[in-house]
Amino acid sequence: MTHKVFLEGGPDDLPERIAPVEVPGEDVKILHLGGYEHYRETSRREDTAEGTLRVYEWWERTEIAE
Repeated sequence: MTHKVFLEGGPDDLPERIAPVEVPGEDVKILHLGGYEHYRETSRREDTAEGTLRVYEWWERTEIAE
């Protein structure tokens, strides 16, 4: 079962702020402009058009080696 989470922080041009996760609690890694944006779970929740979702907060970016 896939769960949805709300992504907070990171790049302003990130196309989506709601992302699927397979296992709640695991970090989320989003491919974006030649790298990955990494998000970690918080204890907060956000009311969205898709319901109340767990908030995942941005914590780092890693580049993809070419």
